[in-house]
Amino acid sequence: MKKKRISLIILLLLACSFLSLNKVENFPFYEDFFVPKGWPKPVYNFKENRLTKEGFELGRQLFYDPILSRDSTISCSSCHLQFTGFAHTDHALSHGIEGRIGTRNAMPLINLAWAKTFHWDGGVLSLEAQSINPITNSQEMDNTLVNVLGKLNHSKKYKSLFNYAFGDSIVTTKKLLQAIAQFTVSLQSYNSKYDKVMHHEKDVFFTDQEENGHQLFKRNCESCHKEPLLTNNHFADNGLPIDQDYKDYGRLKITQNPKDSFNFRVPTLRNIEFTYPYMHDGRFKKLKEVLDFYTNGQVQRKTIAKEFQKPIFLTDNDKKDLIAFLKTLTDKEFLFNPKFSFPK
Repeated sequence: MKKKRISLIILLLLACSFLSLNKVENFPFYEDFFVPKGWPKPVYNFKENRLTKEGFELGRQLFYDPILSRDSTISCSSCHLQFTGFAHTDHALSHGIEGRIGTRNAMPLINLAWAKTFHWDGGVLSLEAQSINPITNSQEMDNTLVNVLGKLNHSKKYKSLFNYAFGDSIVTTKKLLQAIAQFTVSLQSYNSKYDKVMHHEKDVFFTDQEENGHQLFKRNCESCHKEPLLTNNHFADNGLPIDQDYKDYGRLKITQNPKDSFNFRVPTLRNIEFTYPYMHDGRFKKLKEVLDFYTNGQVQRKTIAKEFQKPIFLTDNDKKDLIAFLKTLTDKEFLFNPKFSFPK
């Protein structure tokens, strides 16, 4: 009997080891990162920056701390507010220290693990490098990495937090950028009404208006705002008239290829109800204005995306139904998740 018990215990231990190994193979990163059923595999390289609770919490502290700016007055969260989908709504364009005004609307930070490039023009190729731009941009934080590292290395709080996260209290550029990325890559939104309907959750259904809006969306919008991420993470000229103040030609600045003129990133529509203002320059405050533009405001030019080379026809009722559907993309669990909020 004793031998049988020992054999049973060994079998149980082997089974647990197999399950644990299987979990690591399928999800070689922090256990709280979740890939919803039916979603594509993330493109983020978790092996290069393995998520940890300590790294996430350090990144969260840094994201909300104005210490990253030259005069310690603004933080990443100043332009990326949680309850607006980590975008901002009080200005058309991002604002920096001393009231300086940027040239583009701050993009929402949602499901970044599926993005290969970042910013409206795709000028940044990794999530780690993404935070360098706002830190060093003269219109935003107006700082240098040398100055940031100096501040953090003179902080007992941060030396302790970096030690917990990386096993070393010396703050380096690599560890700083990795920590911020561990927080931002964790900003996942996948539990809206839309998601619940798509996953056939019990007693969750679209209304007739929302369902009609979904069908309109599939016919008119999905080629760019591909489900389930609600973006294809590509760049396109959507026919938006050029802004007269900044004359922003988008991706052309990065590639110097005339074919990329007026090309901007296709943003995700997740939480679109709360991520206004819309477009790269924040010119539209309401979804109705956006739909009016797509039906009666586009500029036809050589670079316009093929999807817009023919007019889009939507009645006033169609627009109402489409907006009703877009509101099902709101994920309140994400917008008010205390895990992503200001650290206490």
